Amino acid sequence: MEQFAIGGDLPVRRLGFGAMQLPTESGPERENAIAVARRAVELGITLIDTAHLYGGGANEELLAEALHPYPDDLVITTKVGVVRTGDDWKYDGRPDSLRVQVDEGLRRLRVERIELLQLHRIDPETPLADQLGALRELRDEGKIGRIGLSEVTVDELARAREIVDIASVQNRYSLMDRSYEAVLDACEAAGIAFLPWRPVLGAASSAGAGLAAVAAELGVTTAQVGLAWLLARSPVILPIPGTAKIAHLEENFAAAEVKLTAEHLERLAVLTTHEA
Repeated sequence: MEQFAIGGDLPVRRLGFGAMQLPTESGPERENAIAVARRAVELGITLIDTAHLYGGGANEELLAEALHPYPDDLVITTKVGVVRTGDDWKYDGRPDSLRVQVDEGLRRLRVERIELLQLHRIDPETPLADQLGALRELRDEGKIGRIGLSEVTVDELARAREIVDIASVQNRYSLMDRSYEAVLDACEAAGIAFLPWRPVLGAASSAGAGLAAVAAELGVTTAQVGLAWLLARSPVILPIPGTAKIAHLEENFAAAEVKLTAEHLERLAVLTTHEA
């Protein structure tokens, strides 16, 4: 499988795994979640995505239980910037809060350094320079290797890059939802990793029929076509499909072997719902 070097110096295989769907409560479902995470590594996946938001850190703890001590080539990226207050979650990019969140992530993941730390959302109530300045300080201290962003516009990405080096962007994007096409283009031009979340999005009506037709011709699933299209769309795209089932994980991983012809790509190019 092809690799991409995040930040220019952190190589990972381009098809990763999103851990958000893994159950974290004790019991058989948790044991299955641990098995799924371990199977991902067995398959050769070297990029796993999690976040403080996923269970208030419980997802990070699950991955540590399943995979620590980590293989040398495994990158677990996590996200900060959203915290729980009572029964609600809110953006919190205040420097002191980000520092606490990063320290908690280090503890939960059982590491001394998070190789890729992404700001889950930009906090509109905190100056961007303060948020990224705090992460830059943490990077300079060695607690963070590289800094990424999530759900940003082209303008926000440009402003962020004036403050600190940005290694990745994690925005919603798929074959059927290309709302952030301009952000992807900006990332490709700058060599920034683009991690599409929700990389497999179902389609309806004629768009869905067109996707299903290509899948039938290749003898694969529509999800596999969607992932193969992402891998072909840009060399900076690192899809991170998530699942809580081993069979589905293996199906997603096999998408790396799906070969789309130029004719397939032309047909798929016009299939999009253009969701906002």
